[in-house]
Amino acid sequence: MGLEAIVAREIKDLGYEDIKVENGKVTFTAGIDAIPRANLWLRTSDRVKLLVGEFKAFTFDELFEKTKALPWADLIPANAEFPVIGRSVKSTLFSVPDCQAIVKKAVVESLKKKHNISWFDEDGPFYRIEVALHKDVATLTIDTSGEGLHKRGYRYLHNEAPLKETLAAALIKLTTWNPDRPFADPFCGSGTLPIEAAMIGQNLAPGFNRNFASDEWDWVGNDVWDKARQEVEDLARYDQKLDILGSDIDHRSVELAQNNAKEAGFADLITFKQMQVRDFSHKGSYGIIIGNPPYGERIGERDEVEFMYKQMGEALRKLDTWSVYMLTSNENFEELYGKKASKKRKLYNGNLKTDYYQYFGPRPPRKAD
Repeated sequence: MGLEAIVAREIKDLGYEDIKVENGKVTFTAGIDAIPRANLWLRTSDRVKLLVGEFKAFTFDELFEKTKALPWADLIPANAEFPVIGRSVKSTLFSVPDCQAIVKKAVVESLKKKHNISWFDEDGPFYRIEVALHKDVATLTIDTSGEGLHKRGYRYLHNEAPLKETLAAALIKLTTWNPDRPFADPFCGSGTLPIEAAMIGQNLAPGFNRNFASDEWDWVGNDVWDKARQEVEDLARYDQKLDILGSDIDHRSVELAQNNAKEAGFADLITFKQMQVRDFSHKGSYGIIIGNPPYGERIGERDEVEFMYKQMGEALRKLDTWSVYMLTSNENFEELYGKKASKKRKLYNGNLKTDYYQYFGPRPPRKAD
């Protein structure tokens, strides 16, 4: 929620059109090649799902018959594993387990007829079906991703309150940062923001180091996947120099971030330091600072965190050519930081409502100058 416009821009950048933005989802029409390309390249989307059908359903009979009529056998082979998950919001059919069971039965009946078999071992490729009911409209999709797209494959370990990789990428996309400018995160934790910045800076597809459920789908095919992965390799800018710094007060977080950066292949590209935010300094100019500091949500932490916000403001305001972006749920952040934000944007960190406080620094001089 709140990232739909960024996801839509990413889809457009991949060359696709016919894009429709709704609450919590973005839909677009494309050829089969979009399945690997979207999974490999989308940085801020949770999943890529294939839309099989959408219809109104007020009764279980309607849900069964309309689901059964969809072309499941064109997509799902006879040996496929096809579990059904569901959700229902503001709909007559509110029992999710019943909806899941009915959809499963309808898909089985559809596949029986087309594949001409009566029993499915479900020991083959994975096709997870979702039935999502919203205001009596049933949307049937198949998940092409498998694990969520935030699972990049580099973060085997994380700290207590990790920032999701997709949200980290979105926080960077919402800034004016480019690879020619310094980047810093003074609350790096397990290193997610610096690592995502390095990926963006070198134009590395976030899914380059992992597998997807649709890898094994025959009708997508190895040739389509090979072509998509070759594109990832061709467009990567491995020689792009970067100035990326991650720091944290906790030496264990710094070690964790270093290990994750090494796993991602950025050990020599990102500098990590143990440092308190009040001591933060940087020799560069016109850089971008992005942070996900402690929010002070826990009992007993609030006073300590709010004092740290004041120290942060005093330290970071000295970097007068830099832009600063901070994500927090603390509604008094501007007052504590000591400056009104140029702009703020509502975002959700998990289920927690937060604000992204944006302090715009001056534009860097053009290279010609």
